[in-house]
Amino acid sequence: MISFLGQCIENFIQTLKYIFGKNVKFNTVMSQAAMISYDSLPIALSIVFIAAVVIAMQVSAQFLMSGAESYVGGFLAVALIREIAPGFAALAISARAGTAISAEIANMQVTSQIDAIKTLKVDPIGYYFAPRILAGLFTVPMVVILAELFGILGGMIISYYTIGLHPNRYMSSVWLFINTRDIYISILKGAVFGIIIPLICATQGYNTKGGAKNVGISTTKAAINSTVFLLMADLIITFILYIVPS
Repeated sequence: MISFLGQCIENFIQTLKYIFGKNVKFNTVMSQAAMISYDSLPIALSIVFIAAVVIAMQVSAQFLMSGAESYVGGFLAVALIREIAPGFAALAISARAGTAISAEIANMQVTSQIDAIKTLKVDPIGYYFAPRILAGLFTVPMVVILAELFGILGGMIISYYTIGLHPNRYMSSVWLFINTRDIYISILKGAVFGIIIPLICATQGYNTKGGAKNVGISTTKAAINSTVFLLMADLIITFILYIVPS
């Protein structure tokens, strides 16, 4: 794991050199953005929406019993913005797009397409990694913001139908509880996750050796490693930005 992390850092530094050398084409970044975030949007929004609905169903009755039903929206909004939406959306993108990235690059590696790129004196790390990392950096935070909105909407709908909580009271508590700092941190998490997903999965695919069987193995490892590193990054960001200041 430590060796793999070192390879990821090395590849990231090499990718930055490629990006600052202005070698990345805008059209390539846009096509990768569509594959990473746009194609993953339905599953990411669905997962966060369902998670918000389930949590609202679980807590609304308890809040009603204690006379605090007005705070269901605020409680759910804080949970969504701080943790659920960024984390679940990133995991959905990793499962949908991250594995595809790993399989694509692994297939190129075992069929010697990357060796062909090297003969043309093109940096394969920068050529394959840079567009995907840039696409993830700029588009995953957008998915996170949409997921937060969908989650809050889902909580409002289920709160109305389960305990009769009026949408105005629900939204009032949402605006009361959330602050701009939480939103900025969720966007930061989205950006960091947007870098981690393509970097981890592309590195795993790039390290593939052998034949078609190894492509499947690398894809599985990419899914596992990206999940582990996403959770580790989430823990570190939360600790630094929420625990350390207190």
